[in-house]
Formats: sequence, C-alpha cells, structure tokens
Amino acid sequence: MTTSEIDRATASESACELSREQQRLQLQRDLDSRRDLRSRNKWGQFATPSDLALEIAQMARRRWRGREPVRFLEPALGTGAFYLALRRAFADVSIDRALGFERDPVIAAAAKNLWSGTTLCVESGDFLRARPPAPGRRFNLILANPPYVRHHHIDVNDKNYLKSAPPLNGHRISGLASLYVYFVLAADAWLTEGGLAIWLLPHEFLDVNYGSCLREYLAGDVALRALHRFPPQGCRFPDALVTSCVLTYEKPPTQPAARDHALFSTGEQLSTEGSSSRWIAPGELEREARWTRLFASDPLDSPSETTEPEPTLGDFFSVRRGIATGANDFFILTKAHALAAGFPEEVLRPILPSPRLLSEPVIGAESDGAPRLARSLYVIDCDLDEGEVRARWPTLARYLEHGRTLGVHRRYLPRHRSPWYSQERREPAPFVCSYMGRPSRAREMRPIRFFWNRSRAITANVYLMLYPKPQLARLLAEDDTLAMQVLQTLEDISSSSLLRHGRVYGGGLYKLEPRELRELPAPKLAQLVTAKAMRG
Repeated sequence: MTTSEIDRATASESACELSREQQRLQLQRDLDSRRDLRSRNKWGQFATPSDLALEIAQMARRRWRGREPVRFLEPALGTGAFYLALRRAFADVSIDRALGFERDPVIAAAAKNLWSGTTLCVESGDFLRARPPAPGRRFNLILANPPYVRHHHIDVNDKNYLKSAPPLNGHRISGLASLYVYFVLAADAWLTEGGLAIWLLPHEFLDVNYGSCLREYLAGDVALRALHRFPPQGCRFPDALVTSCVLTYEKPPTQPAARDHALFSTGEQLSTEGSSSRWIAPGELEREARWTRLFASDPLDSPSETTEPEPTLGDFFSVRRGIATGANDFFILTKAHALAAGFPEEVLRPILPSPRLLSEPVIGAESDGAPRLARSLYVIDCDLDEGEVRARWPTLARYLEHGRTLGVHRRYLPRHRSPWYSQERREPAPFVCSYMGRPSRAREMRPIRFFWNRSRAITANVYLMLYPKPQLARLLAEDDTLAMQVLQTLEDISSSSLLRHGRVYGGGLYKLEPRELRELPAPKLAQLVTAKAMRG
C-alpha cells in the first residue's frame, strides 16, 4: 500500500471507532435510564467515563512489551468502555483474543450486538463463578472497573457462595469486603505469568480493615508498579460519589514477586513521576498498615511539615465512639417533645446534636447538666422491663408500644439489646470530636472538629468521645483553666495530620476511627501536660 492509501485506511478506521463509541455512549445512556440510581448503586453499575478508560488504556500501552499480541480480559464488561479504549490505544498491536464478562443479561445482550464482528467474545454470566482457564489460555492484559458493591448489598446467595469458596489466591477475605476485592483476587488465576493488570478501584481499600487481604496480595504476590490516587475532592464518575484510584501491577513469572519500587502519585490526571509522586520501596508496603500515608503530601499539607513527632493523643485519652441507637428518629427527642409527652427524667439522657449544628467549640451547661444550646436533645435510655415501665410510667409504655408497631424493636441494634429500648453505656466525655467531615479552604473548615463538652450530655456515633487518662484527669481537676488550654492544643492539630491519619471516602469525606484518633501526634499537648505536672 502507498502512504496515501495507509493514511486513508487509518482515517477510515478512526472514523469507524468514533462511530462505534457514539453508539456505545447512546447505548449506555439508554441502559442507565432504565434503572434508577438506587438500583444501579445496588448492582454497582457505574460505567467508566470514556476519557478515563482511554487514559488507562494509553498507560497500559506505554508499559506494553513492544508488539506482543494482546490477550485481553475485562471481568466486568458493561458496554465495553475499556475494550474500545484498548482498540484505540493499541491500534498498532494485534489483539489476538478478547473476553468480557457481564452479569446483567440485558447489558450483556446489548454488548454482544454492539461488538459483533470484532475480536471481543461477550460472556453473559458472573466472572466470580466462572472456571479459570488452563495456564496456556490465560490472558496477558486486564483493564477493569469492577462493580463497587458494598457487602450489605451483595445478594445473600452470592455472599454464601463467596463465603464457602476456598481462599482466593490463598487470601481469606473479610465478610465486610466490597465486591471489587473478590474480583481483583479472583483475576489472579486468569492472568498469565508476566501479564499486566490495571484496575480502576475505590480508594478506600488502601486503609480499611477489609482491604488488608488486597494490600497483602499487592505487597507480596505481584509486582506492584504504580498506584495513582485521584483527589478526594474531585470525582471522575459523574453519577457516583466515589474517590477512585488506578492500580497497576504485573504478575511475576516466578514467586515471590520481583522486588521493585512502586510509583505512588496523586492528581486529576494519571501522572508520571513528578512533584505529586513518590517511589515506594517494597519494605514500606509491608510495614505500613494504611497506604494513604505513602502518598506525597496532601494538597492541604503545610509545606514545612515533614515527619510526625510523638507522643500521641492515645497517651492522654481513652477514645470511644458515641452510642448507636439503631433508630435515632424514635429514641432521640427534643426537650419540648419529651416534656409534652410527660416522659420521666429518669429515662432521659441529654445528648449532643450533630456537629454541624454546633457553631462554637465550647459547649456550656445548664444548671441540670443539659447542654446550653438553642435546641436541646434527649435520648430514651431505660433498663426496666416493659412490665415495670407500664406500672410506673404509662405514657412511656404507650410510646414504646408505638415503637413496636413501627417495628423499631426488630431493627438490628434494638433487637440485640435487652430490653430493646436500653442504650449502650457511656459516661459524658469532657472532650469530643466529630467523626467525619469535608475540609474546605473557602470556609476555613477543618474536616474534624474538637469540642470542650462542659455539659452532662453524651453523644451519638457521629462523635468520638475523649476520656482523660489518670494524669491528665488529675491535672484537669486541679486547674480550672487547663481544659481550655487542652482544647486549644486539640484545635492546633494540623489539618494535614488529621487527613493523613484518617481515611477518605467519596467526594472527599474524611473519617477518623477511634484507633486513628489515638494515633494522632500531640506534641503541644505533651508539652502542656509536662509543664503543668512540673509546676504541680
């Protein structure tokens, strides 16, 4: 062929691919419109944006070994965003074989029709139940966006099947794991030695406990090459609130995995080595339990901040989560509602409202110990059996009976309590902090807020409660001014430290678990306590 003939053929092929992409996008819109957002969320059906799929495929091409033919696997095909991206990014490479699994029969049928006449074979069925191929039939490239289905949305039959299955690649998976964890580990048996896998995953597996099996797999079983984190405040999916990352690894030809550094990067686009990236040694992966700490500095970090000093908040406080009632709309009442109903004071405990309703860091107290707030709340907490309640407090008994008609007693937490309207034991804590939040430079809002609680109010589980350990408790009892100083040291904990020690979810929602709060560095608090103790 002449150069002009080659150019015309290339242009014709590009136009054909563009036309097919337009068809695919229209098909995707039609399929999405047939299900509401709640149903798609339950199935984890959020299609990969075309531009992101192409970025990932182009990254795979840069890592590809010359002109070696591609044997491609997509375990969660959808309408084939990755397959189309593969055809565009690997236009100069032969696609020897391509297989895509799609569990939804309607989508599978549409994909079969769309990709008829190509190398793609569409398998209508569940990838997790499919039999892996013999070693000679395995695939050398996986590009995938597995369904993001949380454990409580996994069908009971599927969950029983997954529980009964042998450990995937030797890794036992927690019952709290989201479905994508199973996909990554199951895919190991489909990937040939030396094969390349790139996954678009929720960011949360880097930190959460149920992600430990996946982190162990990446640190020890394969050669992790790169992990790119998109900014938590952004979202690459227009219809799903999820913070995503792109995971790249190769399956080594022999075990254990070839030991090499991995590139951890952060940014709106898939990055290469630069100011927002770090090379991580294999030993760091094994030592670090929470991998978000391995990324380069968060955008909210102070430029001068380097390493975190000791000691930590756990040296001065015991930390517990606030109570979980299991039915806040039933158990938590306003003061006006409780008084109008005539409920006895013995069964009402003051409880703080949501942190977003607290404008000041100091929570004052009324003469009866209730928090001095515009809107006071109380939680019903009673240990007497229903017979005693009927005898002593008929109005409360009628309210509890109303709760039974609503089915409150059958909800998960109430039905595991005796009686079902009793609450977890918590004493008021002098210091509390919000459990989650989103940082905002515009409003100068920290993701986690601390409060000095001067009242007798307990908290719901949207707070963490800080109970001073003996030395600090003694100093607080001896010095009336110390509590405010302690609050100031808590407020001085940098946003970067809060973000780095917490975990992040979709849309930049940060959370701190009790253990993570205990691990927060607290050098100023240590200095304050030491100085007070020496003067005492």
